Amino acid sequence: MRIKVCGMTDLNQVRQLDELGVDFCGFIFYSKSPRYVLNHNSTESIKKVKGSINKVGVFVNEKEDAILKLVDDCGLYLIQLHGDESPRTCENLSNYVTTVKAFRISDQDNILWKIKDYQDVVDMFLFDTEGVGYGGTGKKFNWEMLKGLNIRKPFFLSGGIQPNDVAQLAHFMNDNVSKDLFAIDINSRFEVAPGFKNVPLIKEFVNNIKKIKNS
Repeated sequence: MRIKVCGMTDLNQVRQLDELGVDFCGFIFYSKSPRYVLNHNSTESIKKVKGSINKVGVFVNEKEDAILKLVDDCGLYLIQLHGDESPRTCENLSNYVTTVKAFRISDQDNILWKIKDYQDVVDMFLFDTEGVGYGGTGKKFNWEMLKGLNIRKPFFLSGGIQPNDVAQLAHFMNDNVSKDLFAIDINSRFEVAPGFKNVPLIKEFVNNIKKIKNS
């Protein structure tokens, strides 16, 4: 199972995560976020980060040309759209770069209805928890809402995933919906401060997730 660690601000930690076999690191390009990466690093320094880890840019209602410029300036592999981007905007961007559309899920949502207009215009989905404003809440949404659904597109599972969720994730992976589960997305529950990760805790989590895959 692939793992994405989002909200990275320390490039040395990105290199450490690469050595651990983490697949994706997320850089937040939203100035209102406490994990806004350009408060800590230049685009040039982000672009210089090499290795097997894939760089993901997280955007909220940003202009298309600004996103595409940052894709080039930072060497981003994926973009994640976490705002109210229209299907047309998503389609335009996905013609240039692999695009993930994030959806914030509440208990009242019809997930298949929520994603239907984006089904043919993005490459992947991400499911996170509904909250006030944009960005992560550190809380889970009810994963049971996904069970039995045919998402028909690879998706990231996000929303307050924490170190002791391994057994719950193993149970989730037994459901038919997991055929489309592309990656697990972790963030605030693995931090010592916003944007600064607890790398030993991530290492333990990565090892435990690999055990699920191999069991």
